[in-house]
Amino acid sequence: MSPRPILTLLFLLSVVVSASMALAQDKGSVNPKPLPPLANPNDPKLGAKELFGRKVLPTAMPTRVVGFYAKGCIAGSDALPINGPTWQVMRLSRNRNWGHPDLVKLVERLAAKAHKDAGWPGILVGDMSQPRGGPMLTGHASHQIGLDADIWLTPMPNRQLSRNEREELSAIMMVRSDRLDIEPSTWTPTHLNVIRAAAQEPTVQRIFVNAAIKKALCREAKGDRSWLHKVRPMYGHDYHFHVRIKCPPGSDECESQPEPTASEGCSPGDLAYWFKDAIIHPKPPKEPPKPRPPMTLAQLPPACKAVLNAPDARQ
Repeated sequence: MSPRPILTLLFLLSVVVSASMALAQDKGSVNPKPLPPLANPNDPKLGAKELFGRKVLPTAMPTRVVGFYAKGCIAGSDALPINGPTWQVMRLSRNRNWGHPDLVKLVERLAAKAHKDAGWPGILVGDMSQPRGGPMLTGHASHQIGLDADIWLTPMPNRQLSRNEREELSAIMMVRSDRLDIEPSTWTPTHLNVIRAAAQEPTVQRIFVNAAIKKALCREAKGDRSWLHKVRPMYGHDYHFHVRIKCPPGSDECESQPEPTASEGCSPGDLAYWFKDAIIHPKPPKEPPKPRPPMTLAQLPPACKAVLNAPDARQ
């Protein structure tokens, strides 16, 4: 590949990640307005995000995971309660606290472990999935099949947040301004404890963090380090970590990822790519890249059409 396409790709990745980070930190609304009806919902060129983003309830169907993390949907999802003994859901206006029952239970267990093992009052939960999964109007490319969850690296306060605070509060940055390491004024050993607790869960396949956070985990982890192989560097993820669980047993329509390699991923060679100047500070291409058309319903697994059109579950 010639240098120009590589640089263009790097710039695109940085734009996508920057936009995703900004959207994830965007403030919400205490009184969100319903989305307007679509003029032509059957338009084959219409982005599937417009259809799935307008579904406010899950399906009245048994739980069914369809497709891949970045190309699929979910039927019969469960909601993580917005308040728990050791967790609170953020950005309620997005209605993204839905997922497979296994993911909901995992988040609840992780919240309890953060309280018990790290001394946090609890965790703040960011985006999981929409009620029926599918592409989102803003933010993520993944989170489409109810098997992904974002956990803020800001400990939950020892009180219940107001609705306004859940929409307005910003997560704390964990990465130093030069992007080469963690920010020592905000990163603590308890952050390692929480991420380790998530990685040690048998159903968790991957955890995505900023490369600077991966570097810190590699440097600070003591004793059993076998869990480190699940923690993968990824663009963004400066203020939260992204938990991804495996396809649940019996989910034959779910497309799994290959298992991560057994290596800790902590050698200088493993991390060198992420700290190249071209990755941290990619230069824009001479010609602006053309925006990609949105994913349409026809590009999703065929079963997602039935999921989209199924009756609503009762609240």
